[in-house]
Order: sequence, then structure tokens, then C-alpha cells
Amino acid sequence: MKKLFVTSLFISACITLTAQNTISSERQRARNFMQSGDLDNAVLVLTKARESNINDIDLQKDLALAYYYKKDYTKALETIKPVIASPDCDPSAYQLAGNVYKAQENYKEAERMYKEGLKDFPNNGPLHNDYGELLDILKNPLGAIDQWLKGIQVAPSYGGNYYNAAVYYYKQQDDKIWAIIYGEIYANMESLNPKSNSIKKMVLDAYKQKLFISNNLKADAANQKNAFAKAVIETFAKQSGISAQGITPESLAMIRTRFILDWNASYAKNFPFRLFDYHQQLMKDGLFDSYNQWMFGPVDNQAGFEKWVQTHKEEYDKFTAFHTSRIFKMPAGQSYALK
Repeated sequence: MKKLFVTSLFISACITLTAQNTISSERQRARNFMQSGDLDNAVLVLTKARESNINDIDLQKDLALAYYYKKDYTKALETIKPVIASPDCDPSAYQLAGNVYKAQENYKEAERMYKEGLKDFPNNGPLHNDYGELLDILKNPLGAIDQWLKGIQVAPSYGGNYYNAAVYYYKQQDDKIWAIIYGEIYANMESLNPKSNSIKKMVLDAYKQKLFISNNLKADAANQKNAFAKAVIETFAKQSGISAQGITPESLAMIRTRFILDWNASYAKNFPFRLFDYHQQLMKDGLFDSYNQWMFGPVDNQAGFEKWVQTHKEEYDKFTAFHTSRIFKMPAGQSYALK
């Protein structure tokens, strides 16, 4: 009898595993259709799969997402609402519902979804990011940056909040450093994202138009209330003389090399910071010049960048191999903009 019971459990487990594998296969097929832009087939596959798996939350979310991409917002909401009401609801369901309402320009309901999601999942980076984008649409930039900075604090490995915070600070006349800091972090986190090039250009422009355009960086630092920003600007102020040559990938490599040496001597202990640690690592490995070319070369002068790579091929190939072999993440506890 015991043997029969064990056999029954084994068969049941096999059936369950087969069903799960089938669902996973159908979801992947639908996602492939979505990635290729064939949204009708994505909806078809997911609808068929859901018929025999009506309670599968992931299938419902994927189907709602396919409808969202199709801009069939009515069906997207019909599909996602039961997920929101489910005890198994997760942050992505709130995010999707909020984004659907936002696409409909039903901003009141969108805000309600983001707030409910953040009440249940206060440490979710994408929810903070998308709620911030909604507040920006609603002409509440201070509320927006509060959400993005909170997202950076509670979910430091999520890139979207860095992007939006960088753009926000770039637009602020009195900002000297945060657009540079957050923009470079995003470029490293999301190097394959199409927005990466635009953010690199913005960082380069911020060095030219915001930081080194000042005639007295020491005075600018003295006026800073944020201790980390003050320390960064003070350290850059020591390199103002080099900036008089013009801001290029080559001059930035020199400026930033000296910055890291001075930073490590004066501030690294009080303000540990992953981005600056990464710069130091690249310097030790002889890859920092290549990194600065990767960061600024193409957006400064594509022809000049290509010429530099040709004459430094071995060095740049070594950097590329290193860069593509790792994932850049920011650790917790280094969100100094809120301090």
C-alpha cells in the first residue's frame, strides 16, 4: 500500500512538472512574439494557455502586458484587475496597472495603483521610478525627484531611478554634480540600453556646461549643503586648471584620474562609493583611459574615437572584454543625495 502511495505521488509530481514546463514554454513563445512585434500572436498564445490555467498569475500578467503593448488598454485592465485583487499580487502587477491607467491619461487611478503598490512593496525600485514619472507628468518635479531618490536608496541596483534623477538634475540650474554622478552610474548599469548614449552625452555636457564652466568651484563647494556633493566639488576644484584646455575624453581621463587619487586621500573613508571604487580598479588595471573613451569618445567625436581605438586596439579590447564580463551594481547605503 505504501509503495502504491509513493508511486501515486511520483505520477502526480510528474504531471505537475509537465504542466509547469508547458506553461513556461508557452510564456516564452509569447514573449518571443512580443519581442518581434507580433503582438496578435502573443495574445493568441497566452489566451489559449490561460484557458487551461485560469488561475496562473504569471500568464495573466503576460497577457495584460501583451494587451498593453497593443494599446488595447481596456482588455489590459480587464486582465490585470483580478491579479491586483489576488493575495498573490506582486509589484509588477501594480506597476503594469499603473502604467495602463497612465497610458489612458487616467492619472488619478494611476497614482492610486502606484501608491497601493508602494504601500505593500515600499522597497520596489520600478514602482518608485514609474510613480516619479507620473508626478513629473503632473508637473510635480519635487515629488518626482523624491520618488527617484527614494528608489535609489531602497533599490540601488535598479537603473531607471538613476536615469530620471540624472535628467532631473541636469535641468536644474544650480546643480553641479548629481547629473554627472547619476548619469554615469546609469551608463554603467544599462550600457546596452539605447538611452545609454544620450545619458553619456548629457554627462559630458554637464562637465562642460555645469561643473567646469564655474570660475570658482571652491566657492561653489562652500555653498553646498550636501556633504557628499561638497566633497566631490572640492576635489574637482583642484583640477580646474586642466579644464582650461577644454573638456575632451583625454582631458577628462586626466582630471578624473587625479580626482580619484585626491578623493581616496581625503574622502573615501567617510564616503565609500562604488563608482569611484570602480574607477580606481580600472586605473590599477591600466584600463581607465579606455573606459573614459568608452564613456565619452563616441558622443564627443565619433571619428576621433574610432581613430583612438585603432591606435590603442589591444588596450581597448582588454577593457571591452573586462567590461562585458561583469555587471555593475551599486550597493546599499551609498545614496548620499538624501543625506
